[in-house]
Amino acid sequence: MYQLYIANKNYSSWSLRPWVLMHALAIPFEEKQVQFQSNDNSAQFKAFAPNAKVPCLHHDNWVVWDSLAIVEYLAERHNGVWPTDDKERSWARSAAAEMHSGFTALRSYCPFHAAGRFDKTPLPDAVLTDLQRIEQLWQEGLQGFGGPYLAGKQFTAVDAFYAPVLFRIQSYQLPVSTAVSPYVRLMMKLPAMQLWYQQALSEPFWDDEHEIAALGSGKLIADHRSGSSSSSDVG
Repeated sequence: MYQLYIANKNYSSWSLRPWVLMHALAIPFEEKQVQFQSNDNSAQFKAFAPNAKVPCLHHDNWVVWDSLAIVEYLAERHNGVWPTDDKERSWARSAAAEMHSGFTALRSYCPFHAAGRFDKTPLPDAVLTDLQRIEQLWQEGLQGFGGPYLAGKQFTAVDAFYAPVLFRIQSYQLPVSTAVSPYVRLMMKLPAMQLWYQQALSEPFWDDEHEIAALGSGKLIADHRSGSSSSSDVG
């Protein structure tokens, strides 16, 4: 069986990608969670990942690291990871690769934090530029391939790669147009996304470095984690 090494569900956007893909496609795996620490995690992560990062996939005495490589490894063994149509598949791979390597302004200003609700307006121009490009990609996929997912009728790896953006939209109240809002709602209701979210809310882990980064110069509106004093502030 596959073993997928991930970090905290509240903080680890990279871990989310293969995790939600494997859950959504019913690919069995054993989850191995190793939580972040405020100090250096490299020695701890090095024990299971050559690059000392998450996610990392173990299978049949073989190790695959980096989320994009993991997805390609799975695609060689399971149907449905990428679209079957060659044009849909090439577009999906291109859009996923752009997400994998880009949108650094959005990542930096709005770090992944599933449980929190933050107000960090006004958004910097660089973040707005990233959001505009993401919307352009989403509309291109939805309109070009008929939806309701980015590359057609079925959830595929390209949707998994943009899953962290969906959580960022929720956590930071990021603006989305009416053209893509149905896709946002669809993805957030996906059972695999809901499972990740509920497990993130129940995690007992707290990392100061990630909390400080998420807040930045903004304002915390609510924290939905179990036991948080502000967990009921937002419905």
